Amino acid sequence: MDVSVTSSTSGNLPPAEVIKDTARARLVELGGGGLSLEAVARDSGLSRTEVEAVFPHRDELLTALVIDAYNASGEAMERADEVAAGSGASAGARLLAVTRALRQWSFGNTAEFTLIYGSPVPGYHAPQDTVLPASRTPGVLAGIIRAALEGGELAPPRRAVPGPPLLLPAAVEAFGGVPGEPFPDLIERGIVLWSGLIGLLVFQVFSRTHDSVRDEAAFFDYAVAVAAESIGLTVPTDGNTG
Repeated sequence: MDVSVTSSTSGNLPPAEVIKDTARARLVELGGGGLSLEAVARDSGLSRTEVEAVFPHRDELLTALVIDAYNASGEAMERADEVAAGSGASAGARLLAVTRALRQWSFGNTAEFTLIYGSPVPGYHAPQDTVLPASRTPGVLAGIIRAALEGGELAPPRRAVPGPPLLLPAAVEAFGGVPGEPFPDLIERGIVLWSGLIGLLVFQVFSRTHDSVRDEAAFFDYAVAVAAESIGLTVPTDGNTG
């Protein structure tokens, strides 16, 4: 497979973008574990020295790709939420809109999705620089959950998380504090919703449901609606996004 970046494409881009574009093409073919600066230099038309001047080590290039992927997926959700909220949609409809946007991004960028949500790259450990970009997805979900709470759109839970609070202080701070009764475990439930969303996408992107579900897009909407019930939020599933 030819993954080189043509001169007509790369000539107008700064070296960092040329390198990252070439690396993304290699991700499609070989995954993160197959990425090397030598191969990227060869395929991009740059010298190894030129590549290393921007990304001295493979892990620095991987980190740049991880950050870009988190930012791109988070931005897709933020744009979808801006449109939905701007139209006066309910919190449930906003949740459906942003999760659909993440699904669309995931299927349109499967290599990048795999890089951030698939199997870890052997020998690579994501640095602290990736934390803020990675927080954009749960940040969008948290914003919608807060709006639902403030707007009276949440039904009280039928059972509370037993025992002492299960949260780290940073999670409480990010949400803006622990909600009062009857929603003191709302943040925990939101984390369940978030992790379930990513798990569902992993199943669909990696074709774990294609042989058991007749309409995967419709099943995704259904699954989001079911997951939202755990936080007391109703998601429209009849095509109504109001």
